[in-house]
Amino acid sequence: MTSDRHATTLRFSYASPAVAERIAASVRPEAGAIEGERTAASLSRDGDTVRVEIVASDLTALRAGQNTWATLLEVAERAGDT
Repeated sequence: MTSDRHATTLRFSYASPAVAERIAASVRPEAGAIEGERTAASLSRDGDTVRVEIVASDLTALRAGQNTWATLLEVAERAGDT
């Protein structure tokens, strides 16, 4: 990535730490698998909150990273409901 970096943090709160851990565990493998030259992401959990930190070389890549991670978490939530 270039020295001009853009970053954002997405936070997702759940009903309990156990639910948050289940969601985090289901998407954690994606943190290393979907990174590219322009975007990197890290995932952490604190209690009932899952946090995704996204760093990108440009705003377009940052937006794409946000959309990707929001979708991944949404799918994990829906899968947990079934």
